[in-house]
Amino acid sequence: MKTFWFAAVLLTMLSACTDQRNNNAADRSTEEQRALVVALQEQVKQYPDSAGARMRLVNAMDSLGMYKEAIAHTDSMIIRDSLNNGLWFARGQLQESNEDTQQAIESYRKAISIYPSVESQLSLANLYAERADPRALAICTNVAKMGLGRESDAHSSFIAGVYYARKGDAARADSLFDQCINNDYTYMEAYMEKGFIRYDSKDYPSALQVFQRAITVNNTYADAYYWQAKTYEAMGNKQEAILNYQRALGLDKNLSQARAALTKLE
Repeated sequence: MKTFWFAAVLLTMLSACTDQRNNNAADRSTEEQRALVVALQEQVKQYPDSAGARMRLVNAMDSLGMYKEAIAHTDSMIIRDSLNNGLWFARGQLQESNEDTQQAIESYRKAISIYPSVESQLSLANLYAERADPRALAICTNVAKMGLGRESDAHSSFIAGVYYARKGDAARADSLFDQCINNDYTYMEAYMEKGFIRYDSKDYPSALQVFQRAITVNNTYADAYYWQAKTYEAMGNKQEAILNYQRALGLDKNLSQARAALTKLE
Protein backbone atom coordinates (compact mmCIF):
# COMPACT_ATOMS: atom_id res chain seq x y z
CA MET A 1 0.00 0.00 0.00
CA LYS A 2 2.84 2.40 0.87
CA THR A 3 4.51 1.74 -2.49
CA PHE A 4 1.24 2.42 -4.30
CA TRP A 5 0.68 5.61 -2.28
CA PHE A 6 4.20 6.87 -3.10
CA ALA A 7 3.73 6.10 -6.78
CA ALA A 8 0.40 7.91 -6.82
CA VAL A 9 1.89 10.98 -5.15
CA LEU A 10 4.85 10.92 -7.56
CA LEU A 11 2.53 10.71 -10.56
CA THR A 12 0.47 13.61 -9.20
CA MET A 13 3.61 15.71 -8.72
CA LEU A 14 4.87 14.88 -12.21
CA SER A 15 1.47 15.68 -13.69
CA ALA A 16 1.40 19.01 -11.87
CA CYS A 17 4.89 19.85 -13.15
CA THR A 18 3.88 18.92 -16.68
CA ASP A 19 0.73 21.05 -16.44
CA GLN A 20 2.78 23.97 -15.13
CA ARG A 21 5.26 23.62 -18.01
CA ASN A 22 2.40 23.46 -20.50
CA ASN A 23 0.75 26.53 -18.96
CA ASN A 24 4.04 28.43 -18.97
CA ALA A 25 4.59 27.48 -22.63
CA ALA A 26 1.08 28.68 -23.49
CA ASP A 27 1.70 31.96 -21.64
CA ARG A 28 4.97 32.45 -23.50
CA SER A 29 3.26 31.69 -26.79
CA THR A 30 0.53 34.25 -26.05
CA GLU A 31 3.08 36.87 -25.04
CA GLU A 32 5.05 36.21 -28.23
CA GLN A 33 1.90 36.58 -30.33
CA ARG A 34 1.04 39.87 -28.63
CA ALA A 35 4.56 41.13 -29.22
CA LEU A 36 4.23 40.08 -32.86
CA VAL A 37 0.96 42.01 -33.20
CA VAL A 38 2.60 45.15 -31.83
CA ALA A 39 5.58 44.74 -34.17
CA LEU A 40 3.35 44.17 -37.19
CA GLN A 41 1.18 47.16 -36.31
CA GLU A 42 4.31 49.30 -36.41
CA GLN A 43 5.31 47.72 -39.71
CA VAL A 44 1.89 48.46 -41.21
CA LYS A 45 2.16 52.09 -40.07
CA GLN A 46 5.56 52.32 -41.73
CA TYR A 47 4.47 50.50 -44.91
CA PRO A 48 0.69 51.03 -45.23
CA ASP A 49 0.65 49.71 -48.80
CA SER A 50 2.21 46.35 -47.85
CA ALA A 51 -0.53 43.73 -48.27
CA GLY A 52 1.83 41.07 -46.92
CA ALA A 53 2.39 42.92 -43.64
CA ARG A 54 -1.33 43.56 -43.26
CA MET A 55 -2.15 39.89 -43.88
CA ARG A 56 0.46 38.78 -41.35
CA LEU A 57 -1.11 41.18 -38.86
CA VAL A 58 -4.57 39.76 -39.57
CA ASN A 59 -3.30 36.21 -39.00
CA ALA A 60 -1.59 37.20 -35.74
CA MET A 61 -4.76 38.89 -34.49
CA ASP A 62 -6.78 35.84 -35.49
CA SER A 63 -4.48 33.65 -33.36
CA LEU A 64 -5.21 35.86 -30.33
CA GLY A 65 -8.96 35.93 -30.90
CA MET A 66 -8.86 39.62 -31.89
CA TYR A 67 -11.50 39.01 -34.54
CA LYS A 68 -13.03 42.48 -34.73
CA GLU A 69 -9.62 44.07 -35.18
CA ALA A 70 -8.65 41.47 -37.78
CA ILE A 71 -11.89 42.06 -39.69
CA ALA A 72 -11.24 45.82 -39.66
CA HIS A 73 -7.80 45.31 -41.23
CA THR A 74 -9.27 42.91 -43.79
CA ASP A 75 -11.86 45.54 -44.67
CA SER A 76 -9.08 48.08 -45.22
CA MET A 77 -7.47 45.69 -47.70
CA ILE A 78 -10.79 45.05 -49.45
CA ILE A 79 -11.21 48.80 -49.99
CA ARG A 80 -7.96 48.70 -51.95
CA ASP A 81 -8.66 45.39 -53.71
CA SER A 82 -12.41 44.77 -53.73
CA LEU A 83 -12.25 41.99 -56.36
CA ASN A 84 -9.85 39.78 -54.39
CA ASN A 85 -11.92 36.69 -53.57
CA GLY A 86 -9.28 35.51 -51.09
CA LEU A 87 -9.80 38.60 -48.95
CA TRP A 88 -13.57 38.10 -48.90
CA PHE A 89 -13.05 34.45 -47.97
CA ALA A 90 -10.68 35.42 -45.14
CA ARG A 91 -13.24 37.97 -43.97
CA GLY A 92 -15.91 35.26 -43.87
CA GLN A 93 -13.70 32.97 -41.81
CA LEU A 94 -13.00 35.73 -39.30
CA GLN A 95 -16.69 36.56 -39.08
CA GLU A 96 -17.46 32.90 -38.42
CA SER A 97 -14.93 32.89 -35.61
CA ASN A 98 -16.58 36.05 -34.29
CA GLU A 99 -19.95 34.20 -34.38
CA ASP A 100 -21.41 36.62 -36.92
CA THR A 101 -22.98 34.00 -39.14
CA GLN A 102 -25.05 36.28 -41.36
CA GLN A 103 -22.10 38.51 -42.21
CA ALA A 104 -19.95 35.42 -42.86
CA ILE A 105 -22.57 34.18 -45.32
CA GLU A 106 -22.51 37.51 -47.13
CA SER A 107 -18.70 37.47 -47.32
CA TYR A 108 -18.61 33.93 -48.71
CA ARG A 109 -21.27 34.79 -51.26
CA LYS A 110 -19.24 37.79 -52.37
CA ALA A 111 -16.10 35.63 -52.63
CA ILE A 112 -17.98 33.09 -54.76
CA SER A 113 -19.36 35.81 -57.04
CA ILE A 114 -15.77 36.81 -57.82
CA TYR A 115 -14.37 33.29 -58.11
CA PRO A 116 -16.25 30.13 -57.02
CA SER A 117 -13.43 28.36 -55.18
CA VAL A 118 -14.32 25.04 -53.58
CA GLU A 119 -13.28 26.36 -50.17
CA SER A 120 -15.69 29.28 -50.38
CA GLN A 121 -18.53 27.10 -51.66
CA LEU A 122 -18.15 24.49 -48.93
CA SER A 123 -17.79 27.12 -46.21
CA LEU A 124 -21.02 28.73 -47.36
CA ALA A 125 -22.74 25.34 -47.65
CA ASN A 126 -21.72 24.47 -44.10
CA LEU A 127 -23.36 27.61 -42.71
CA TYR A 128 -26.49 26.95 -44.75
CA ALA A 129 -26.57 23.35 -43.50
CA GLU A 130 -26.48 24.46 -39.86
CA ARG A 131 -29.55 26.57 -40.63
CA ALA A 132 -31.25 23.65 -42.41
CA ASP A 133 -31.26 25.76 -45.57
CA PRO A 134 -31.65 23.55 -48.68
CA ARG A 135 -29.18 25.73 -50.57
CA ALA A 136 -26.54 23.68 -48.74
CA LEU A 137 -27.54 20.58 -50.74
CA ALA A 138 -27.38 22.43 -54.05
CA ILE A 139 -23.83 23.55 -53.34
CA CYS A 140 -22.73 20.09 -52.18
CA THR A 141 -24.18 18.52 -55.30
CA ASN A 142 -22.38 21.07 -57.46
CA VAL A 143 -19.03 20.42 -55.72
CA ALA A 144 -19.48 16.64 -55.91
CA LYS A 145 -20.05 16.88 -59.67
CA MET A 146 -16.61 18.44 -60.06
CA GLY A 147 -15.03 15.05 -59.32
CA LEU A 148 -12.22 16.56 -57.26
CA GLY A 149 -11.51 13.43 -55.24
CA ARG A 150 -12.21 11.72 -51.94
CA GLU A 151 -11.40 14.67 -49.68
CA SER A 152 -13.84 16.97 -51.44
CA ASP A 153 -16.45 14.19 -51.56
CA ALA A 154 -16.03 13.64 -47.82
CA HIS A 155 -16.67 17.33 -47.11
CA SER A 156 -19.73 17.37 -49.37
CA SER A 157 -21.23 14.26 -47.74
CA PHE A 158 -20.58 15.61 -44.25
CA ILE A 159 -22.22 18.97 -44.94
CA ALA A 160 -25.23 17.29 -46.55
CA GLY A 161 -25.43 15.04 -43.49
CA VAL A 162 -25.45 18.08 -41.20
CA TYR A 163 -28.32 19.53 -43.24
CA TYR A 164 -30.45 16.41 -42.80
CA ALA A 165 -29.49 16.10 -39.13
CA ARG A 166 -30.71 19.65 -38.50
CA LYS A 167 -33.88 18.82 -40.43
CA GLY A 168 -34.46 15.85 -38.12
CA ASP A 169 -33.97 13.19 -40.81
CA ALA A 170 -31.66 10.99 -38.74
CA ALA A 171 -31.54 8.03 -41.12
CA ARG A 172 -30.49 10.05 -44.15
CA ALA A 173 -28.01 12.06 -42.08
CA ASP A 174 -26.46 8.88 -40.68
CA SER A 175 -26.06 7.41 -44.17
CA LEU A 176 -24.30 10.56 -45.41
CA PHE A 177 -21.95 10.58 -42.42
CA ASP A 178 -21.07 6.98 -43.30
CA GLN A 179 -20.31 8.10 -46.87
CA CYS A 180 -18.08 10.80 -45.46
CA ILE A 181 -16.18 8.31 -43.28
CA ASN A 182 -15.83 5.89 -46.21
CA ASN A 183 -14.01 8.65 -48.08
CA ASP A 184 -11.99 9.78 -45.05
CA TYR A 185 -12.00 7.50 -42.01
CA THR A 186 -10.23 10.22 -39.94
CA TYR A 187 -13.11 12.70 -40.37
CA MET A 188 -13.78 13.10 -36.65
CA GLU A 189 -16.72 15.47 -36.99
CA ALA A 190 -18.65 12.78 -38.87
CA TYR A 191 -18.19 10.31 -36.00
CA MET A 192 -19.33 12.94 -33.54
CA GLU A 193 -22.46 13.77 -35.52
CA LYS A 194 -23.31 10.07 -35.75
CA GLY A 195 -22.91 9.85 -31.99
CA PHE A 196 -25.08 12.92 -31.41
CA ILE A 197 -27.92 11.37 -33.39
CA ARG A 198 -27.89 8.33 -31.10
CA TYR A 199 -27.37 10.33 -27.94
CA ASP A 200 -30.30 12.65 -28.74
CA SER A 201 -32.54 9.63 -29.31
CA LYS A 202 -31.36 8.24 -25.92
CA ASP A 203 -29.81 5.19 -27.55
CA TYR A 204 -26.85 5.50 -25.20
CA PRO A 205 -25.18 2.11 -25.81
CA SER A 206 -25.09 2.79 -29.55
CA ALA A 207 -23.86 6.36 -29.00
CA LEU A 208 -21.11 5.04 -26.75
CA GLN A 209 -19.94 2.65 -29.47
CA VAL A 210 -19.64 5.51 -31.94
CA PHE A 211 -17.66 7.73 -29.55
CA GLN A 212 -15.40 4.80 -28.66
CA ARG A 213 -14.80 4.15 -32.34
CA ALA A 214 -13.87 7.80 -32.78
CA ILE A 215 -11.29 7.45 -30.00
CA THR A 216 -9.74 4.40 -31.67
CA VAL A 217 -9.28 6.52 -34.80
CA ASN A 218 -7.87 9.50 -32.91
CA ASN A 219 -7.04 8.96 -29.23
CA THR A 220 -6.14 12.62 -28.70
CA TYR A 221 -9.52 14.01 -29.75
CA ALA A 222 -10.83 15.66 -26.57
CA ASP A 223 -14.45 16.05 -27.70
CA ALA A 224 -14.80 12.29 -28.18
CA TYR A 225 -13.77 11.67 -24.56
CA TYR A 226 -16.11 14.43 -23.39
CA TRP A 227 -19.10 12.94 -25.17
CA GLN A 228 -18.14 9.46 -24.08
CA ALA A 229 -18.20 10.83 -20.52
CA LYS A 230 -21.62 12.44 -21.06
CA THR A 231 -22.93 9.15 -22.38
CA TYR A 232 -21.56 7.20 -19.42
CA GLU A 233 -23.14 9.79 -17.13
CA ALA A 234 -26.50 9.40 -18.88
CA MET A 235 -26.18 5.62 -18.40
CA GLY A 236 -25.53 6.09 -14.68
CA ASN A 237 -21.87 5.01 -14.78
CA LYS A 238 -20.39 7.77 -12.62
CA GLN A 239 -16.83 6.43 -12.37
CA GLU A 240 -16.36 6.04 -16.12
CA ALA A 241 -17.93 9.45 -16.64
CA ILE A 242 -15.44 11.06 -14.23
CA LEU A 243 -12.50 9.24 -15.82
CA ASN A 244 -13.42 10.39 -19.32
CA TYR A 245 -14.14 13.98 -18.29
CA GLN A 246 -10.64 13.98 -16.79
CA ARG A 247 -9.19 12.60 -20.01
CA ALA A 248 -10.99 15.26 -22.03
CA LEU A 249 -9.61 18.01 -19.79
CA GLY A 250 -6.15 16.50 -19.98
CA LEU A 251 -6.27 16.96 -23.74
CA ASP A 252 -8.04 20.32 -23.78
CA LYS A 253 -7.97 22.43 -20.63
CA ASN A 254 -10.39 24.91 -22.21
CA LEU A 255 -13.29 22.43 -22.09
CA SER A 256 -15.25 24.31 -19.44
CA GLN A 257 -18.22 21.95 -19.80
CA ALA A 258 -16.03 19.01 -18.79
CA ARG A 259 -14.71 20.92 -15.77
CA ALA A 260 -18.25 21.84 -14.71
CA ALA A 261 -19.40 18.22 -15.10
CA LEU A 262 -16.48 17.00 -12.96
CA THR A 263 -17.29 19.52 -10.24
CA LYS A 264 -20.84 18.21 -10.16
CA LEU A 265 -19.84 14.52 -10.08
CA GLU A 266 -16.82 14.52 -7.76
